[in-house]
Formats: sequence, C-alpha cells, structure tokens
Amino acid sequence: MIDAKGEIIYIGKAKNLKNRVSSYFRKQSAPPKQTAMVAKVASIEVTVTHTEGEALLLESQLIKRHKPRYNISLRDDKSYPYVFISSFHDFPQLAYHRGAKKRKGKYFGPYPSAVAVKETLKLLQKIFPVRQCEDSYYNARSRPCLQYQIERCTAPCVGLISKEQYKNDVDNTILFLEGQGGLLIDSLVAKMEAASAKLEFEEAAAHRDQIQRLRAVLEKHCVEGEKGDVDIIACAAKGDAACVQVFFIRGGQNLGNRQFFPKMGDDNDPALVLQAFISQYYLDKAVPHELIVSHPLPESELLIEVLSGQAKHAVAISPNVRGERQKWLQMALTNADNALAAKLADKQGLHARFVSLQQELGCSDTPKRLECFDISHTQGEQTVASCVVFDREGPVKSDYRRFNIEGVTGGDDYAAIHQAVLRRFKRIKQGEHPAPDILLIDGGKGQVGEAQKALAELEINNVMIVGVSKGPDRKAGMEKIILPDREQPLDVTPGASALLLIQHIRDEAHRFAITGHRQRRGKAKKQSVLEDIVGLGPKRRQMLLKQFGGLQGVSSAGVDALAGIEGISRQLAQRIYDIFHHQDGS
Repeated sequence: MIDAKGEIIYIGKAKNLKNRVSSYFRKQSAPPKQTAMVAKVASIEVTVTHTEGEALLLESQLIKRHKPRYNISLRDDKSYPYVFISSFHDFPQLAYHRGAKKRKGKYFGPYPSAVAVKETLKLLQKIFPVRQCEDSYYNARSRPCLQYQIERCTAPCVGLISKEQYKNDVDNTILFLEGQGGLLIDSLVAKMEAASAKLEFEEAAAHRDQIQRLRAVLEKHCVEGEKGDVDIIACAAKGDAACVQVFFIRGGQNLGNRQFFPKMGDDNDPALVLQAFISQYYLDKAVPHELIVSHPLPESELLIEVLSGQAKHAVAISPNVRGERQKWLQMALTNADNALAAKLADKQGLHARFVSLQQELGCSDTPKRLECFDISHTQGEQTVASCVVFDREGPVKSDYRRFNIEGVTGGDDYAAIHQAVLRRFKRIKQGEHPAPDILLIDGGKGQVGEAQKALAELEINNVMIVGVSKGPDRKAGMEKIILPDREQPLDVTPGASALLLIQHIRDEAHRFAITGHRQRRGKAKKQSVLEDIVGLGPKRRQMLLKQFGGLQGVSSAGVDALAGIEGISRQLAQRIYDIFHHQDGS
C-alpha cells in the first residue's frame, strides 16, 4: 500500500488477496490504526508468487528493506558473531568471526554479542591451549610468545608440539563447543588414569586440573534438561511498544540472550509481534532445530514449512512446554517484561526532556528531531566532523554520519564546522534525510556563526541553531547555551531536564567524532608513508604489509628482502628502503 508521496506504508501477504484487501476498506468496527492507514492509501501494488511460503519470504524481505510505517518491523541490521576453528591450517586457529562464512572451517554460534564470544574464547584459552593469534603474527614468530609462557598456548608456531598432539587439543575444543562436555570429561578421566598407571604424575595432574576447570564451566553454562540447538523467544507488548527476548541455547549450553524492540503501530498482539519477528529475524540466519515461543502463532504451520526449507532440516515451533523448559520460557518472559518496563520509563523520561528543551529555548512546538555536530583532530591533522541524530525515542544511529574534513587550515574548527554543516544540509535539501528542528553545535559563538553562514548559503531558514559551549571549569552541567540572536548565553533553569538531553547528545557527538578521528589517524599511520611512494599501488602495499607483518617489518627490511617480493623491482625496493632510512642516514 502506497501513499500520495509514493512511499510504501504497508506490506502484507494473503492466501486470498481479494478477501484480505477488501477487509481493509470495510468501515464497520475497524480499529483506529487501520482507519488511519487506509485514509493515507493512494494506490496498491500486487506481486503474485507461486506459493504462500514464497509470499511469506518476500513479505519479510520487503519489510526489512522498506520499513513501512504500519508494519511490525524488526530493527536488527547487525550480523551475529561466531567462534571459528579453521580447517585449512596444519595447526588450526581458534578465532572470533563476524560476517560471511567464507573461510573453510567450523562455525559455532550465533552468540548474542561480541562480549559473549570474547568471554568464550578467554575461557577456552584457559582450558585448551589452541592458538588464537592472527596468521600474520603466527607466521612471523621465531620464538614463543607470552601465551606460551603462561601456559595458554603450546607454541605450534615454532614447532614445540606435534600435529597429533595439537589435533587432540583441537578435537577437545570442538567437543566442548558442540555441547559434548560429558564425553570430553570421560575421555580426560581415562587419560588421567592411564597416565597415573604409567606413573606419569605430572601429565595426570594436568588432566585433573583440566577436568576441574571443565566441570566448573559446564555447571555454569549448561542448560539443565536441554540438549541440542534451541532458541527461547518471549514477547511482552504494551500499547505501541514491544520487547522480544531471545535466549540462545547451542549444544545444551546457554550462550546468552538478546533483546529487541520492533517498530510497531498501536495495540499489537504479542502473538502477531512474535510471528513478524520470527519471519524477519530468521530470514538470513541459521535456524535452530526448535523455537520455544511464549505465545501460539497464527501461522505456525506456514512458518515451520518455510523455516525448515531455509534451514535444510526439520524445525519445530513449541508454544506449550512443561517442566524445565517452562522455567526457561518464564525467565525469558520476565526479562522481556522488565526490559519493556525500563524502555517505556526511559521513553517517558526522554519525552519530558524534549518538552523541557522546548520550554527553555522558547520553541512553539516540542522538537521532534535534533542533530549535533562536533570536531576532532590532533594538532590540526586528520580532522573529522561528526553528526549524531536524536529523536523522541533516543539516538537514531542509522542516521549518524562522519565527514573527513579536507581543504581547510589545520586546527581551524570554524572552517571545519562550516564544511561539515554545508555537506550535511546539501543532502538534507536533496531529500536524503529529514531536516532537524534544532541544530546543536559543540562550540561557542564562532562555530555557531559558521553553521549559520552554511545554512544561509543553502537558503535554509527553518532550523534553530544552538551552541553548546563548555563552562570555564569544563564540568558537566556548567555548559553555556548560545543562541545566534543573543549577546549573552541563555539562562537555563537550574536542574532543567533539557540540560541532560543536551549533555547526552553533545557527549555522543564527541564520542562519535573521536572514534572516527582515531580510525582515520590509525589508517594514516599505517598507510601514509607507503602511499607516498611512486609505483607502489594498493595491491603491492597490502602484499608488503602481509609479507613483513606490518609497517615496522617493512621499515626494517633490506633492499634484497624487499626486492624478493613478487612485483617489487630492485629500483622500487630501493625507493621503499630510502623512504625509511634517508632521514637518519642509516
């Protein structure tokens, strides 16, 4: 369904399209949300699919792409992290992985967060001494690293362990990650007893310590009564908000949980929220063998058919569970209720801050959208401007932007603000983003004046500009609020919640700018020296850095070593060598 502006406002599927579409235009007892939506419909486009399953997949894909106003829409644009064990090395690597699964090996997960993966890797390193270092670091070793000294690696990089012994450690790691903890402990007990019988007491003691660590971990992480791969999904809904809580169980181990807050209309049934969530969430992710859900789904049979086809294995959806499984489902429901209550309380508090901001700045209406700019650089170099966006629900991270500032004098924050605001609002004027009601600038009158000039150049006069200048002692709460048409800073009511909102968005802009600047500075440090060398293109630069393990290795290499790299002539090798050595004559 499309409105008069050509924007998609609703996407739906139906087995009988005629009945479904006509139901929207029957005025008797239509809910308010439906009445409001139908009033905006200017045209309807139809796509016919072969099966209802195909229609469900297409609906989910289109909702994720277009995010229509009147659909329940999952806001989850991140890929999930995995634990990865390579299979293409003689001595496999255990590593953190996020993104496409292109490398050959085994993937374990998904984990709910990067923190969960890193904790698992830290744990594994204490129990199984399998290397976790990058290949470039591993290939460049000539002696064991610190991990060997503290007995968390067996130094395969310098041949201190045989392939057979190392494979045994890798196999044990895989058994643990597959949830075969019981089998693993039985195997270690047998090895301990065998070593003890041979009077090899040090080896027996090592196995004993490993068993103790494993038992402690399994007691903490295993889900009693659960085997295999299960996701436990619970939904709590209230008014125009909902929270979906997902607990990830893999190989009988609880990998953690994650909460989602889908975009919704008014008064949505938790069962409908769950159905929309599941169809969108599992569209491009691995599906476990069973989904335990808090509410029966209206189209569970169709979902089972589609998910089983996607996963290439049978998938069950279980709304009614008992015993230990019911306890886990209840815990997920409790988490969903608590998270939703916290979200609603925070939402109400945030709305109060927007109202306070309206009162303090004397706006005719409560602002809906704020943007804040900040500048970060080191002694005028690698200048980065940040733009962060808040609406009445908090940060809108998908609309954040960074600008690499070029062509201005180093350290000229005024010119940097002018360039960043001009570039941002050119795009706004072209309709790429909605315009903010208030533009906040981290700075004083000079920066505010430059932002004002940039908007004047674009003939934009309906955006309020506010400067946020740090007080004399630079303490939070002592900021000066500067308006272009006032000589003196604005007197803000002491303790006004508007100040908390201003501090929040200013601090977020500052954080975002510093992060971008550090990334740019780090990249420049790695590449700028090599980029200045004539005849050394991106591919050769990458090859050099990989072959020598980084810029430090390249800088210490001799001409002969450099010329030994494929594609590097002796003349080019000499130029590279000279870049690093001409200054000190060494």
